[in-house]
Amino acid sequence: MQYILLIYGDETGGGPASPEAMAKSMQEWGDYTQYLKDHGYHLGGEALHPTHDATTVRVRDGKTITTDGPFAETKEQLGGYYVIDCPSLDEAIEASEKMPVGPWGSVEIRPIMVFDEEGNPS
Repeated sequence: MQYILLIYGDETGGGPASPEAMAKSMQEWGDYTQYLKDHGYHLGGEALHPTHDATTVRVRDGKTITTDGPFAETKEQLGGYYVIDCPSLDEAIEASEKMPVGPWGSVEIRPIMVFDEEGNPS
């Protein structure tokens, strides 16, 4: 079963990290990605730029409206994701527990609807 692990956190929390803290964090995320690869779960994943770099697109009455910034005001913003393939939700939860989100973030696990070549859910 394929899952997307949506990583949320508060973009306003804390200031810029020291180079040492940033290096440690990057190592932890690299180690986590390697864990997913070692278990055969990893299909992909990326970090996202902050929400102030986002553009929201809406089409209303045939007109396209673009707005700078995120769609909604929230306490936690989507900061990145992984796409994994593992046998069960229990294993997806176990994999998510190992993610280095620390005390600042949370992970939402969503099953992915996979479609065949004819557009039917498989």
